[in-house]
Amino acid sequence: MTHLPNLIRDLAFILITGAFVSIIFKKLKQPVVLGYLIAGFFLGPNFPFFFNIKETSSISVFAELGVIFLLFGLGLEFSFKKLSRIGKSSGIAALFETFIMFSIGYGIGYLFNWKTTDCLYLGGMIAISSTTIIVKAFEDLNLKGRDFVHLVFGILIVEDLIAILFLVVLTSIGVTNTFSVQILLVSIFKLVFFITIWFLVGIYLIPLILKKISSHLNDESIIIISIGLCLLMVVIATQLGFSAPLGAFVMGSILSETKDGKKIEHLFTPIQKLFSVVFFVSVGMMINTSSIVTRYSEILIIAIAVILGKIISVTIGSLLAGQKIQKSISAGFSLAQIGEFSFIVATLGMTMKVTSNFLYPIAVIVSAITTFTTPYLIKSSHLFYQKIDLKLPQHYKNRLEKYHHSMMAKSEKGTLSLLWNAYGVRIILNITLVIAITLFFKQSLLPNLLKIIPDNRLFQLLSATITLLCTAPFLWAIFLGNPTNSIKLKVSNLVKLKNLLLGITIFRIFLGIILIIFLISQFTEIYKALSITLSLVILGIILNRNIFETFYLKIENRFMSNLNEQEKEMLESNKYIPKLAPWDAILVEAIVSPTSRLCGKSLQDSMLRKNFNVTVALIERGTKHIMAPNKNELIMSYDRLHLIGTEIELTAAKELIEEPNIGKEINDNEIFYKLESLILSEKSIFVNKSIKDCGLREKINGLIIGIEREGTRILNPDSTIVLKEDDLLWVVGDIRKIDKLE
Repeated sequence: MTHLPNLIRDLAFILITGAFVSIIFKKLKQPVVLGYLIAGFFLGPNFPFFFNIKETSSISVFAELGVIFLLFGLGLEFSFKKLSRIGKSSGIAALFETFIMFSIGYGIGYLFNWKTTDCLYLGGMIAISSTTIIVKAFEDLNLKGRDFVHLVFGILIVEDLIAILFLVVLTSIGVTNTFSVQILLVSIFKLVFFITIWFLVGIYLIPLILKKISSHLNDESIIIISIGLCLLMVVIATQLGFSAPLGAFVMGSILSETKDGKKIEHLFTPIQKLFSVVFFVSVGMMINTSSIVTRYSEILIIAIAVILGKIISVTIGSLLAGQKIQKSISAGFSLAQIGEFSFIVATLGMTMKVTSNFLYPIAVIVSAITTFTTPYLIKSSHLFYQKIDLKLPQHYKNRLEKYHHSMMAKSEKGTLSLLWNAYGVRIILNITLVIAITLFFKQSLLPNLLKIIPDNRLFQLLSATITLLCTAPFLWAIFLGNPTNSIKLKVSNLVKLKNLLLGITIFRIFLGIILIIFLISQFTEIYKALSITLSLVILGIILNRNIFETFYLKIENRFMSNLNEQEKEMLESNKYIPKLAPWDAILVEAIVSPTSRLCGKSLQDSMLRKNFNVTVALIERGTKHIMAPNKNELIMSYDRLHLIGTEIELTAAKELIEEPNIGKEINDNEIFYKLESLILSEKSIFVNKSIKDCGLREKINGLIIGIEREGTRILNPDSTIVLKEDDLLWVVGDIRKIDKLE
């Protein structure tokens, strides 16, 4: 008989069990992650009544690949540009929440008399919510279009970045077995420095390489290159003392900014899901029932702390960020769980042998409990808000309303903000590049010259000269670069900058001199560095600057072109498609403020479609519902407008409509509308009937706003169009009536 390796047998049991459990949990409408954990428990050594995994060491390697691919996939979904657009509300709320939850985790461990590293790792485990579980819950509850969902996703984006910081800090703690403010600050600096370098170099080089070989690329080669780059960055990260997941996340975020980012994400999803199954099952294998029984009180306390702590910290953090009470409470109840990141932190602690054995199963069970409670908490958030709203004194409501308006009000940029946008970002990025090039030459490249040049003084001079020439374009940008082209400056701002030009110039020259001194001092003594620096500054003033300026601008323009390549590609592909396509849009609500400039204007005069490219699909006015309002329909105070558009367009339009955001709150008796797609089967009663005669609009209390038929898109179809089998209809209507429609 042919010998079959145990690894193949083990993978067969893992995947079959995982598939079987996933079907059951989908049927029960529960998160599949929870099923994988249970499957792992059945296959693990602590459940002897089932097939047990034999090659645990090999499975752990697959599980580690699962962590790497999980973070790589998270990076593909992450976007630094998206991070810059989420606004201060999500950032403030996320920072406040993670700080409070980390402190709670550390405090609980301290009260249990755990060792310091266990306390720190517990804080890291319960600080970050689960993106996977929240997305699944929102899909199941049909909440994707609700206003608070955007706040939740914004908080999750910031949490992803904080999670990476936790991995760096906890890895440093694992190596040194100590924690201090110095370790934290050094870890933050190293993380920001290396992410910036990797991002700048990656965005500059990778799209260029992909473009050169684009004619030879197909789906197979794209996914091979992507995974290869992911693992290469993992190797680089570990060589530099960072964790493997950090490298995977960074490469994913770099590839997400390329024009093939969405395609890579689509191709990689099945691979990510496959290895994720192995990872989550391996997590379940570590569940020890004896640890659970002996530590049930600790598990219960931590689970309660996670649920209550996250509800309170997210709610308060959102209120501090200027969000309204209902939105803040809904976000707090949505984020009250832990998930995949907790397992990654627990795995890191076990791998580095710095945490106790009981911490891993505790994290798994707490995650399972909070995963189960998440959908029920989200559904109960509105009821909780109603109770708070009834009991909260009016003067507190008024204060919160004033605070909300103050935080949301758009003020003119101050001088520091203007300077940061005009010069700050460019100077910081160029300083980072100069330092990175200097350190790279000193540690990696130039030591090889020592083998060729025996004269130490000549070697020092040559090393400094080569490094200086390579960094010259970036030094020019620090010394003499103009305000960044991306900033839109008003005349008043230009006057401000002109008046500040003398101070700006002196500061930049001083900064540049310090940087050159640092550069030269890496290769020679400090007093020599000072004399050489002064000579170089005088020489730089005498010499023509055009060479460095031209070279630098070519580099910057190439970088910006690569960074915006995805958007340009999308604009090109949508060039001949109507501006508003319902299948690319979302549906959101906006309540017209009585002080909004739109009050009393017709839809045509409001310029919502022209200025923001959004469509008003429905106006709710008290008990009256105006579906597909015409251009002459007036906008009145407290009208509830149902808008269709992209997320960015809708955000801008809502700021005008809800200016300031005063409006009645939603109650359970109101009708909610959503944008939904329906496919007509051959047995459908609507097939071969016109839109006018089929009765579909009456059944959903809505309208058909788009049809996809054999690759053709029909926007705002005429009522005489006859519906056909396999038509994909895009409709706006009553949620309950659409859900009941077969």
